[in-house]
Amino acid sequence: REAPIPKMLAPCLLRRAILTAPLVLVVALLVTEPVGADQAAGTAIPAESRPCVDCHAFEFMQRALQDLKKTAYNLDTRTETLLLQVEKRNLCDCVAANLLN
Repeated sequence: REAPIPKMLAPCLLRRAILTAPLVLVVALLVTEPVGADQAAGTAIPAESRPCVDCHAFEFMQRALQDLKKTAYNLDTRTETLLLQVEKRNLCDCVAANLLN
C-alpha cells in the first residue's frame, strides 16, 4: 500500500517545480535594478542642469492659456461680426418692408 504514494507524489512535485521556476525568475527580475544605457555610457545629466518637471508643466500651461485666450478673442470677434451682420440684415429687411408699404 505504501508504494503508490511516491508514484502520485512525483507528478505533483514536478508540476509544482515547473510552475514555481518562472515565478522565481519574474520575482528575481523585478527585485534587481536595471542598468540604463546612459548610466553605463556615463552620459547621465546632473540634476542641477536639468529643468524641473514643474517648470515644464508651468510653461506648457502658460502656452495653453495663451492659446485659449487667442481662441476666446477670435470667437468673441467672430460672434460680434455675426451679430452685426444679423442686425444689418434685420435693419435692411425692415427698411425694405417699409419702402414696400
